[in-house]
Amino acid sequence: MKRMLIAAVVLAAAGTAFPNPHHHVRTAAAAQCATCGTVQEVHAEQRKGSGGPIGVVGGALVGGLLGHQVGGGAGNTLATIGGAAAGGYVGNEVQKRVNARTVWITTVRMSDGRVRRFEQARRPPWGPGSAVRLTGHGLRRI
Repeated sequence: MKRMLIAAVVLAAAGTAFPNPHHHVRTAAAAQCATCGTVQEVHAEQRKGSGGPIGVVGGALVGGLLGHQVGGGAGNTLATIGGAAAGGYVGNEVQKRVNARTVWITTVRMSDGRVRRFEQARRPPWGPGSAVRLTGHGLRRI
């Protein structure tokens, strides 16, 4: 058991003594370019969509109809108005959730040491450790 542990430690040390040559080439290429960097992280985030008049009006109608079912006289009028206002707000929030979208965030350590975040609509073709270059159109893998 002790020999296996020693062998594992020796192998782990040997692995760090001989770094991946491809990783070194990508990192060296990124260090030579002012607009280049190394990807640190890539992850997805949800973004709320935009609300609009359809959600507000639809929610207000439903809320007003439900509020109208409560009470009588002046109480009925207040309930109708309150239901329409609350329904408009809820309808707008529902529309924002329906229009939600996923974006991909890439965190890059630039060659000058700064860390920058870039947002893309689609999953990017790179991952952590990839060398990338900042162009006029966004990031591009080197």
